[in-house]
Amino acid sequence: MSLDSEIIIVSGLPRSGTSLMMQMLHRGGLPVVTDEIRTADTDNPRGYFEFERVKQTKVDPSWLPAARGKVVKMVSSLLYDLPSTEQYRIVFMERELDEVLESQEKMLRRLNRPAAPADSMRKSFNIHLERLTRWLPQQRHMQVLSVSYNRVLSDTETEVRRVAEFLDGRPSTEQMLQAIDPALYRNRSTNESLTGKTEN
Repeated sequence: MSLDSEIIIVSGLPRSGTSLMMQMLHRGGLPVVTDEIRTADTDNPRGYFEFERVKQTKVDPSWLPAARGKVVKMVSSLLYDLPSTEQYRIVFMERELDEVLESQEKMLRRLNRPAAPADSMRKSFNIHLERLTRWLPQQRHMQVLSVSYNRVLSDTETEVRRVAEFLDGRPSTEQMLQAIDPALYRNRSTNESLTGKTEN
C-alpha cells in the first residue's frame, strides 16, 4: 500500500522521545499534523508537535482521512482508539523507563503538579506496555517499527536509516540527522541496558 494512503503515527509513552521523532520526520520532509496549541517550553525547547483532536479519536475519528500521508503524534494509550477503517504505520518510541519517569517528574515539578510515586508509575507503564505488545501484532491495519530513543542518540545513523526504510525512503536521512541535538538528552539513566523486551 502507498504511504500516501496510510497515516503515519509517532507513538510511545509520554516523555519517550516522540517529540524528537516528530522533529526528525518533519525536518526530513514529511508533512505533520499539528495545531500548535501546546507551544515549546523548557521541557521541549523545539516544540511538542501535538494535535488535540487525537484525544477525541474514539468518539470523533473524522480527522483521520485528512491525515493520510502525514505524520501525527499520539500517546500509546490512544492507539486502541484508531479505527480499522484506516491503515497506519506506527513509529513506536521506546526509552529507558527510569529516564521516562525522571523526565515526567521534572516536567510535573516545573508545572507545580503532583507526580505519582515512581514505583506505582513503573508498574502501571509495564502493564500497559505488556498489553500493548501483545495487542499490536494482531492488528492487520497497523505496521509497527519500534525505535529506541536511547539508540537514536547512541547509534544515530543506523536508527535514522531504519526509520527512513520503514517509511519507503520518503524522509531525507540527511535532514533527519540534522534534527538531532544530543545536548537536549538531559535525563540519562545510569542503567546501561536499552529499553526493549526487558521493559515491555
